[in-house]
Amino acid sequence: MQLAKRPRSQRRQMLTHEPPVIGVIACTRAVEGEPAQAVKHRYLEAVARHAHAVPVIVPTNQPVENAAAIVARLDAVLLTGSNSNIAPGRYGSLEAQSGIHDPGRDDLSTALIHAAIAAGKPLFGVCRGLQEINVALGGTLVDMRARANGGGHHAPDDADIPAMFAHAHDIEVGAGTMLHRVTGAVQLRVNSVHYQAIDRLAEGLVSNATSPDGIIEAVWAQDTSAPVFAVQWHPEWRPEERAHDVAFWNYLGEAARSEYMPAPAVETA
Repeated sequence: MQLAKRPRSQRRQMLTHEPPVIGVIACTRAVEGEPAQAVKHRYLEAVARHAHAVPVIVPTNQPVENAAAIVARLDAVLLTGSNSNIAPGRYGSLEAQSGIHDPGRDDLSTALIHAAIAAGKPLFGVCRGLQEINVALGGTLVDMRARANGGGHHAPDDADIPAMFAHAHDIEVGAGTMLHRVTGAVQLRVNSVHYQAIDRLAEGLVSNATSPDGIIEAVWAQDTSAPVFAVQWHPEWRPEERAHDVAFWNYLGEAARSEYMPAPAVETA
């Protein structure tokens, strides 16, 4: 289904703030042995510098009942990456997984996803954010550490964190997809570090790009009143080095201003 672009007058009426306010979801971290809420500074910088918006940190240690009220005060929602894995039980898997889990983040992200879609607010995801959107809409994940290359997928097993983020690989972009329209490219070089990936794609989501080993690297929703758009890689890492990463943040800012492109039509058999 192709989304109709709103008339300019109507789009301006929907704008809540100028510059727009984008909610950036936090994750739980241990600081001096105590739980804390944290957001990587690169996300805040990218929102301010390239989306030309005001980033507001959304802590996850709050009741999910707050989600609708949070979304009502924002012009867009950004689900960031995190070093935590989504609990397998969230998508119906009984498989035990090692690693860090963040149940508060799982709960609030799910609530924010449904609240943003219901309110017609743009929803963007990075890495874990893409996985959260897929799970919240009924999809499943696979644990990439079971794959031959283990560790941070698409990065060397024995690399330290900075080197993992610096490691890059190519992805193929589907012609005519939202990612193609945003970046203007059919092949991109991206920085991707993750331990989980999409297994079954949720109904209503469309794959935009894949890595050479078949991992879905970007998705958009085909039937929402505002953009739902997410990537598996990390466009916040060094956007100044890649024009397509700047394009991701530019599009987030445009979406927050309700100046977004309508989603491409999906051909069905």
